[in-house]
Amino acid sequence: MTPEEIAFEFAEIFDELPAEQVNEMLAKNIPFETIEFFSQYAEAFADGAGITGEARGRLPNLLLFGYLVRVLEERLLPDQPPLS
Repeated sequence: MTPEEIAFEFAEIFDELPAEQVNEMLAKNIPFETIEFFSQYAEAFADGAGITGEARGRLPNLLLFGYLVRVLEERLLPDQPPLS
């Protein structure tokens, strides 16, 4: 699979899940410290970029999904450089 295919498949799976299941999956698969980091980073980024409303509320999960896709790439595509 290519990185694009991995991201597409990942997005398709999570597009069908209710928010409660998405949150449960994130909590079970990402360390709490990582979730906290992305939540704080998303808040600071949204403040600086002037992001408000629904988009602001979804920003932490969007960042976490990007993180998960990257982790999957590392596991599925052995020739990818590791995360720094």
